[in-house]
Amino acid sequence: MSGIERPAVLVFDVNETLLDIEALEPLFTRLFGRPGVLREWFDQLVLYSMTVTLADCYTDFSSLGQAVLRMLAEVHAVELSASDAAALADALATMPAHPDVVQGLSRLRDDGYRLVALTNSPFYPGRATALETAGLEGLFERRFTVDELRVFKPTTALYRHTAHALGVRPSACMMVAAHAWDTIGAQAAGFSGALITRRGNAPLRVDGVYQPAVIAGDLVGLARQLTQLSET
Repeated sequence: MSGIERPAVLVFDVNETLLDIEALEPLFTRLFGRPGVLREWFDQLVLYSMTVTLADCYTDFSSLGQAVLRMLAEVHAVELSASDAAALADALATMPAHPDVVQGLSRLRDDGYRLVALTNSPFYPGRATALETAGLEGLFERRFTVDELRVFKPTTALYRHTAHALGVRPSACMMVAAHAWDTIGAQAAGFSGALITRRGNAPLRVDGVYQPAVIAGDLVGLARQLTQLSET
């Protein structure tokens, strides 16, 4: 962590970083009759979110997630009903937080960091967000969604827009995410990066690619490392 300044703002990814997507596994196992399709779906969802941005078109993350579900059902010759797609939307909105999240966020807030969220998921008027359902809403100063610019992460404009809306330089922000593609995009925009190695995630160690300043197993570990950074 040497050579980086203490960030003023911690910008958190939501899906998988804060909320446990493994909670969707029973739904996918029921729909496809076997385990393992959840990760295939999530990987394809991320792939196609980036694809629609590169192709200069847009649909919101929830709609895209349901479309990818139907695509995989066709690939695996599984019949889905309209209620199955709706069940996915409901499940995405009710994922629980990882066990370390409340403690980690509370400690980081108490340590003086500004906490905000930047998510691919849309906000629907009159409907509780996944953060609200998980009981995390009150821990964040602001929440940003990619719907504001109609492009998905890791588009660098999203991170710069977040910093600008908060009245700080990008260099004052640290992106906290479980996905290396998210920290890479943020670092390309001038943020520093912290990678949370949730199950199935690891750093992308290759020359020529931005590397996170902090790698931690959970948010409590992140808070501990940032405390050490502050003391150096």
